Amino acid sequence: MPRPDPALLLPERYSFACSIETRFQDVDPNRHINNVALVALLEEARIRFHSASGSHQAAGKVAMMVTSVAVDFVGQSYFPGALDIRVVPSRLGRSSYTLDQLALQDGRPVAYAQATMVCVVKEKAVPIPDALREIVISWMGSR
Repeated sequence: MPRPDPALLLPERYSFACSIETRFQDVDPNRHINNVALVALLEEARIRFHSASGSHQAAGKVAMMVTSVAVDFVGQSYFPGALDIRVVPSRLGRSSYTLDQLALQDGRPVAYAQATMVCVVKEKAVPIPDALREIVISWMGSR
């Protein structure tokens, strides 16, 4: 499987950053952070992004649901040590948007992910509320 475009592995491309400590329970038998644990840490970073950006409040009664996550594991990560996880909205549609994520440890990329978020009401896709659309656009920045 080819590596992601090198431009996607540049931390400065991302408008949001947070640091998340790895835990001993995240370690696999090879003493690396387990891929499933890393996906959970990426999820935590998405939640922190939505909280910091005000997305949840802007969505109002519309739920944001993850419908797809694709992860490229591009390096190994270890315990102990924090992951620096970056997030940037990269695509905006009528009812969905995509978040690009980059996880680094000690300045080295260890994972690149894309998560598609869909706005839903009663399990049906609905247009992104205007307030949420404005927030997503404001965080897209210059890529």
